[in-house]
Amino acid sequence: MSRKPAQRTGHGSAARSRGRYRPAVATLVPLAGVGPALAIDIGGTKLAAGVVTETGALVSRAQAPTVGQGDGEALFAALVGVVAAALEGAAPGPPPALVGVGCGGPMAAGGVDVSPLNIPAWRRFPLRDRLAELTGLPTFVDNDAKALAVGEGWVGAAAGESDFLAMVVSTGVGGGIVLDGRLLDGASGNAGHIGHVVVEPDGRRCACGGRGCLEAEASGTAIAAITGRPANEAGPEVVARTGTLVGRAVASVANLLDLRLALVAGSVALGFGAPFFAAAEAELHRLARLDFSVGTRIVPAGLGADGPLVGAAAVGYRSLALG
Repeated sequence: MSRKPAQRTGHGSAARSRGRYRPAVATLVPLAGVGPALAIDIGGTKLAAGVVTETGALVSRAQAPTVGQGDGEALFAALVGVVAAALEGAAPGPPPALVGVGCGGPMAAGGVDVSPLNIPAWRRFPLRDRLAELTGLPTFVDNDAKALAVGEGWVGAAAGESDFLAMVVSTGVGGGIVLDGRLLDGASGNAGHIGHVVVEPDGRRCACGGRGCLEAEASGTAIAAITGRPANEAGPEVVARTGTLVGRAVASVANLLDLRLALVAGSVALGFGAPFFAAAEAELHRLARLDFSVGTRIVPAGLGADGPLVGAAAVGYRSLALG
C-alpha cells in the first residue's frame, strides 16, 4: 500500500518538489498475509485488549480499570483476564499471529521493561517477556502515544501524511512524532514525550521530577489535583486553560520539527471537545509564527475510542516489518 506525502505550502512544498524529502514508507503500514494482531493498551486509567485485523478493523474489545488492582503482579493478573476476554470475543475467527502493545512510558528500548509514571505498581516491569510467555506469540511493545501515531498514520486522520504529531491528553500526556514518513524512536525508544515540554516555567512539580511540564499542568491527574474535581467536571476556564497549554506545547514542536499537523486524542481532550480545540488552535496560531509553521493545524484524532488498540496492533505490524 503506498502513501503519498501531504501537499504543503511555503518552504516545505518547494523542498519537497526538489526531492529533498522522503515519502512515507512501509514502516507505518502493516505487512500483508500475517494474520490478526492481539492488541493491548495499558494506561493509567484502564487496561484494554482486542483483536485487530490487517485492515485495521477492531473485532473484539475487553477492558478493566488500572487503579485498585494492587501490586505489580495483581495488575498483570488483571491484564491476563482482559486478554482472555478479548480472545474469547474474537472467536471463532483466525487466532492472532502476533501481539502489539501500547503502554505508558518511560520504558527501556523495545519495551523490555516498563516504568509508566502513572502506574507506580510497575517499575522496570518485564512486560514484553511476560506477555510473550503468556501468549507464545512474537510480542512488540512501544509507548502508547507512539502507537497512536502509527495507527493514525495507517488508517486514521494522518493516513497519507508524512509529517505529523499525534498526542494523547488523558490521565497523562504523551506523544508520537512522524517525520518524513518515519516514526521517531530516539536512543531508547522514548522520543515524542511532549507531556514533558515545559509550558509553565516554575509551575507545578511533575512526576518526572521537573516543573511546569504539560503533563503536570494539563493532564487529567493534574486537573484533578488543581481543581479538586475530576477532569470531566471541569468548568470553562479550566477547559480553556488546558487547551491553551496544549496549543503552546504543539507550537514548540511545530517550530522545532517543521511539521504542520497535530492530532489529539485522549479522554480529557476529546471529552472537553470544541472549546478545548478552539483554545489550543488560538494559542498554536499565536506562537507558531515561523514561515514554515504558520498554519499548523490541531485536530481531533480520527480513530476515536478504537485508536489505542488499532495503534497497538500497528506497533506489532510495524515492528515485525522492521525485523
